[in-house]
Amino acid sequence: MNTINTTIKHNIVIGTFISVWCFIFAFFSKPFEHGTMDTQKWIYVSLGYSVITFFCYLLISYYQKYIYNKFKKWSLFLEISVYSIFYILFITITFTYYKSSIIEGTYDFKQYLYKIIANIFLILTPLLFFIRWYALKLIPKQDDEVTIHGENKLDILKLKQSDLICISNAQNYVEIFYLDNLILKSKLIRGSLKKMKTDLVFLLQVHRSHLINPSHFKSWKDSKTILLTQKELPVSKNYKNQLLEL
Repeated sequence: MNTINTTIKHNIVIGTFISVWCFIFAFFSKPFEHGTMDTQKWIYVSLGYSVITFFCYLLISYYQKYIYNKFKKWSLFLEISVYSIFYILFITITFTYYKSSIIEGTYDFKQYLYKIIANIFLILTPLLFFIRWYALKLIPKQDDEVTIHGENKLDILKLKQSDLICISNAQNYVEIFYLDNLILKSKLIRGSLKKMKTDLVFLLQVHRSHLINPSHFKSWKDSKTILLTQKELPVSKNYKNQLLEL
């Protein structure tokens, strides 16, 4: 796992789905039936749990967007942190709601955890995992446009991130290789490879003279050479391990 869909509007769809599920679960299972709530009150109670669920998921959507933009990758640890923060928020707010005058719950916090939250956790977690994974597969991520600037004012190149293949050092210039309607093209821009690496953080260094867009990595030609889209480049020993992790 090295990527995630962080678009807020996509995660609002996910949050809406699980909040609707939470409403249905609370209304039909009545996990804390005290014998004093009629159908109308259960609608209010279930709606409250639904709104809390949506609010908690919306908060972690902003959290994961911030973290992903900072590190430019995702991991199992970060995914687990999302679930952990979600449940901490969910448990804290729903327990407060449970003890409010609306529900007037009789369970203490320990009873609330194993009689109510345990059931929600066992059912909601697999559902949450599946819908996050499935949404990543189905919802296309936006192909961001990148702008590459050189030292001269006229040194500028705008293109889609997915069209950028690699950037190579050429003395006082860098040569940018990219696709234009599936045709390989290149452009010389005055600048340094170091600046390109700083400006375009998604690029991966494979040699002291070469940066690649990992999405264009195809295969190893041999132990010292890789094949990219319509291009091949040498690989330095110092950068080999990064490629082996792709």
